[in-house]
Amino acid sequence: MSATTIAKALPPFLRRQLIHFECLIERAVAEFSKSLPDGSRILDAGAGEGQYAGWFALHRYTGVDLGIGDKSWDYRELDALADLCALPFADATFDAAINIVTLEHLPEPLRALQEIARTLRPGARLLIAVPHEWEVHQSPYDFYRYTRHGLRYLLEKAGFADIVIEPGGGYFRLLSRRLLNGVQFSLPLGLFFAPLALVLPLFDGLDKEKNFTVGYIATARRRQ
Repeated sequence: MSATTIAKALPPFLRRQLIHFECLIERAVAEFSKSLPDGSRILDAGAGEGQYAGWFALHRYTGVDLGIGDKSWDYRELDALADLCALPFADATFDAAINIVTLEHLPEPLRALQEIARTLRPGARLLIAVPHEWEVHQSPYDFYRYTRHGLRYLLEKAGFADIVIEPGGGYFRLLSRRLLNGVQFSLPLGLFFAPLALVLPLFDGLDKEKNFTVGYIATARRRQ
């Protein structure tokens, strides 16, 4: 059992301490959905099992995934099984899009972002989350990790502007996460490290630049 699976079963305070990045993503998706007018057409590009669909109950949600990342997932509830580099939608179809911890699984990330931009109307917003220091997952479909500079470069090349990129915590939250990962090798080892993993995030304010981070969450707009 993974550390993330265990952490998701914990009370909210402990979840926020141990899987801080995932909690930040959930909050970002919730805030993003609330900022959109009811009835907006939303593209979830790389939707997985559609875990974020519930946040868009008042919108016209479209979940798309290639459906090869995790053999244990059920992709049958998605609206389309498709390559993000060749989306089956007309230009300017959507009012907003999300791309959550998916870009690392795409062999051609720039092409995928260009396709997402193509299907967005001019001025439409994108919410994206990418990993920076994260373990290999969904092998063999795990290709890249991103710095804030690399993510900005790709977004700009794909036709996005007004880019805001925020780190998902700093060095001490990253160290806490790595200690928690010990449970994947040995449950007693993970439990031994758990108290320290809970305390370390309290020192995260010492890392001002947040160059040590699990990942980044960004917003952008398709250029007019």
